[in-house]
Amino acid sequence: MNSRALRAAGPVILVAAALVALVWGLAFGGGAAPLVLGDPGPFVRWGLPAATLFVNLSAAGMVGALVTALFALKAGEREFDTALDVASISAAIFTMAAGVTGFLTFLDAFNPEVSAAPEFGAQLGRFLVDTESGRTWLITTIAGAALTVLAFAVRGWTATFFVALLAVAAVVPMATQGHSGEEANHNAAVMALVLHIIAAAAWLGGLVLLVVIRPLVGSAGIATAMSRYSSIALAAFVVVAVSGTARAAIGVGTWSNLASPYGVILLVKVAALIAIGLLGAWYRRRAIVRMGEVEAGPALSEAPQRRVEVSKRFWSLIALELAFMGVASGAAAALARTPPPTNSGLPEVRTPSEILTGAPLPPELTIERWFTSWDIDLLWAFAAGFGVFFYLAGVWRLTRRGDRWPIHRTILWVAGLALLFWVTCGPVNAYQDYLFSVHMVGHMLLSMAIPLLLVAGAPVTLAARAIRKREDGTRGGREWILWAVHSPVARVVTHPFVAAGLFIGSLWLFYFTDLFRWSLYDHLGHEWMVAHFLITGYLFALSLIGVDPVPYRLPYPGRLVLLIGIMAMHAFFGIVLMMQTGLMVSEWFGAMGRTWGATPLQDQYVGGGVAWSIGEIPTLILAITVAIQWSRSDDRQQRRRDRAADRSGDAELEAYNAHLAELAERDARAGR
Repeated sequence: MNSRALRAAGPVILVAAALVALVWGLAFGGGAAPLVLGDPGPFVRWGLPAATLFVNLSAAGMVGALVTALFALKAGEREFDTALDVASISAAIFTMAAGVTGFLTFLDAFNPEVSAAPEFGAQLGRFLVDTESGRTWLITTIAGAALTVLAFAVRGWTATFFVALLAVAAVVPMATQGHSGEEANHNAAVMALVLHIIAAAAWLGGLVLLVVIRPLVGSAGIATAMSRYSSIALAAFVVVAVSGTARAAIGVGTWSNLASPYGVILLVKVAALIAIGLLGAWYRRRAIVRMGEVEAGPALSEAPQRRVEVSKRFWSLIALELAFMGVASGAAAALARTPPPTNSGLPEVRTPSEILTGAPLPPELTIERWFTSWDIDLLWAFAAGFGVFFYLAGVWRLTRRGDRWPIHRTILWVAGLALLFWVTCGPVNAYQDYLFSVHMVGHMLLSMAIPLLLVAGAPVTLAARAIRKREDGTRGGREWILWAVHSPVARVVTHPFVAAGLFIGSLWLFYFTDLFRWSLYDHLGHEWMVAHFLITGYLFALSLIGVDPVPYRLPYPGRLVLLIGIMAMHAFFGIVLMMQTGLMVSEWFGAMGRTWGATPLQDQYVGGGVAWSIGEIPTLILAITVAIQWSRSDDRQQRRRDRAADRSGDAELEAYNAHLAELAERDARAGR
């Protein structure tokens, strides 16, 4: 199959394979079987998963097209505009499919009699506004409509970047649907599904886009575009594989449950993903290079017929990959309607902890469990893992070309990400929902200790030196990082007073408003909390001791004065917490049914002490670091003066002495 034929047949192959896999999965797993009570009818039973499938596929076309365009194509060129058109068309399909899915979800949940009567419309309106499922699909539909217009209207780099962010955000609510909310370990299931959907969308949609734009790019550019896409696909495959494994472990539970209908459909999906991964690895290592040689034209020794054969073979592999992607997508949609075997074992009576957190109450926190308890948050596990990998890859690249990178920066960066992993995936994450004091330990480390280590690693400086600069007008990792660093927003938030205000102001605002409550009840709120305190702490540390360049830094005396002021307000915050006579978010911390450890109010007092005392340790280290940098700055300035004096023979001092002698001689003459 050649590239032009695949342009028309590719989407058909994808959708056909997905529908076949969906029908098989629903028939085999019983996802479309009639219900004993309240059966909505075959149209809803089969139509709802089919509509969900089209939501997933169109979301991939939307997200993947935008991400690939930003990383592999050049704004202003025809192929970039085509990518945005593909995203707009996909968003339009996404909007319609999300609307249909929401309506069918309403029919499936309430089994009303469809009519034009006002009572039916009022019931549908209440579903969309008053229920979580209804609000999810309403928000998704509205977001899809907005993306349809925006992707069609924008054409520049910056606007497309923000549209891509909105597209990624639009698919997040979908992860709250399905069986995730019915299972134990709800938060882990939701996060695994969020990452799985986003990564799969970027992977699948990017491939579809390259098939569409192939006749537009030209022979010389397709190999380069495929190579850049393969980097996205490789990262997406890692995320899809790990998040899918985590999601499967939650849904299946034990190895024996793989024999269940849910387990068999899951194995089909896994087999399809493995096949896609193997195909991707093969054409990344061999086929893309070979295709670039073939597409280069008659300058090579290949006969024209040979070039045609190699090109057809390559695009036939792409068609096969699209078919496997369709199978995986169809199986995923079928899994969403198939009850996981772990659901059958849920107890009828749930403990207060399970009702509030979705997980059973952990055992008492002992010294040993500070080192052995784990509660993996996949989002931050990926952040830490990719952060270490790309940093070490950058150092390795510098070393290969003979450049040096300070070893202490590497150690501090790796230590910072290791500490981030421990906080977000270890005992702090396992116990912070139950003990306010542990929550405060995590907060202090996220906002103060971890940023201190990460800032010292100078990641922006490393990226600017290690990532290859692109010369063809497209934007890679280096260009996007430098764009972010030099953007107007970065100039504002890295200003010392703005960074300090965000750092200390958000501390008070978070704990004395409903933001704290939101972070406890909603897992997305929790993830926002982690990201917010990590970023604000990083900006504050960067403004004081950062190696990476920022538009403005205070003189060293000003930095110390600012830091002393922040220390005072931070300590006062801890004292205020210790003086609280009422329990913060009492319906949460006071209702866990915890029978071990300090009482909730005593634990809150300990948390205030953590903020007042332990939280000041990183601030003290910051102050010492600023003082050392000040001292070294003076030493460097003095050495520069000495070198300048050596080069000029101390001409400045001799001129000054001559000036004094002249003044003395003038005074002597005046005295006579």
